[in-house]
Amino acid sequence: MKPIVQISLDLVNLEEALATADIAIRAGVDWLEAGTPLILSEGARAVRELHARYPQVPIVADIKAMDGGWLETKMMAQAGAGFVVVMGQAHPETIESAAKAGLDFGIQVMGDNMAMPDPVAGAKLLEDLGCAYIVHHIGYDMRTLRRQRGLPAPTPLDRLREVVTAVSVPVQAVGGLTIDQATRTPEYGAPLVVVGAPLVVGGQALNSPAELEKTLRLICDQVHTYGDVKVGKEAIQ
Repeated sequence: MKPIVQISLDLVNLEEALATADIAIRAGVDWLEAGTPLILSEGARAVRELHARYPQVPIVADIKAMDGGWLETKMMAQAGAGFVVVMGQAHPETIESAAKAGLDFGIQVMGDNMAMPDPVAGAKLLEDLGCAYIVHHIGYDMRTLRRQRGLPAPTPLDRLREVVTAVSVPVQAVGGLTIDQATRTPEYGAPLVVVGAPLVVGGQALNSPAELEKTLRLICDQVHTYGDVKVGKEAIQ
């Protein structure tokens, strides 16, 4: 598949999120994500506003669903999202219900394997339960506190190839990756490249719109040069 650049709008103010989305689209970003902080702050309105502003751009609603899979997926679909995120730690029935709503309302479900006992087996289970995409995710709190305590913290790259080859659906790697690491995930067979907003470079958030647009444009140019990316077991052939 063609590689995709997705920006995660992990902001708490809708106006700031919309302004950042404007910059991202100008720079060549393919998908917009209503990040969890944005949805917690602004609710489904955030998805509706992004969809109204960019009706042709796929919107990912990162609600991290843990229960009520059918209803919450329906809500995000009706708000204009094309994708919704459900957690692999949820009951299997919740994941199945989200996948059922996906079929009912024309929205695709992304299964997040964060904190599953085995991320590789977890990714396969998510696919088997109906998820169309896998989010291979290392959580912010875990990796941050471990580093503060002088302990090693895993990254999504550690087992990314195993996850990719365990499933037949596209994979994205999320959680603490540098820009250089994120833009190289297509080399692992993971064509969905995610960058966060605020975008952090060298430990500093890019607050200048001009610098943000320039950096996002460079990321998009680099990722889009990969051409078709093989996914699943084809990725290692």
